[in-house]
Amino acid sequence: MEQHYINRSGWLRAAVLGANDGILSTTSLAIGIAAASTTREPIILATIAGLVAGALSMAAGEYVSVSSQEDIETADLEREHTALKTMPEVELIELSDIYEKRGLTPELAREVAIQLTAHNALETHARDELGINEITQAKPLQAAFASAASFISGGILPLFVSLFAPLNDIVIYQYVFAIIFLALSGILAAKAGGSNIPKAVLRICIWGTFAMGMSALVGYAFNVPNV
Repeated sequence: MEQHYINRSGWLRAAVLGANDGILSTTSLAIGIAAASTTREPIILATIAGLVAGALSMAAGEYVSVSSQEDIETADLEREHTALKTMPEVELIELSDIYEKRGLTPELAREVAIQLTAHNALETHARDELGINEITQAKPLQAAFASAASFISGGILPLFVSLFAPLNDIVIYQYVFAIIFLALSGILAAKAGGSNIPKAVLRICIWGTFAMGMSALVGYAFNVPNV
């Protein structure tokens, strides 16, 4: 039996986004401050602040976003439930048309619609008419937790670099380790999702380099001695 990955799409998207954002945004912040500072304390403080704020922001943003999707799904399901009660024959014709467009004969399409409606009408319409099913259904708390946890797991890595890397070369250390972390994240995400590994790694490393490079330029442009 072939292996499918679509059932992982919800939490995987949130987890990958959180981990990559944790690595990239925290490292970029550390690089920007390091480029403008001659001491370690501001770098550590900025990294911790970025880690905490980023995790909370990711969780809140993901929760609000997915909750909005859940509200839309709930409203659609309520409308469909009402329609099934008030005009069942119209809904049956609508379902038959859907199956007919997918390649069934009119007779078979109607028979399938009748049998599935008898089994579970709302579930059938939710899946085949609205595109809502158990796999793709919005789960706000799950998405929020995955985003926050993955952001922390990604953001804590540049924090360690800020704590232990040689101060004079900390910008270089932050960049090198961030690219390694991002590459590993891309590999894990590609394996978990069954997608192309080199493409995933190349994509995140290119954009990561751009983001960190711009942060370094900002830091050097506003260099403040003895910050």
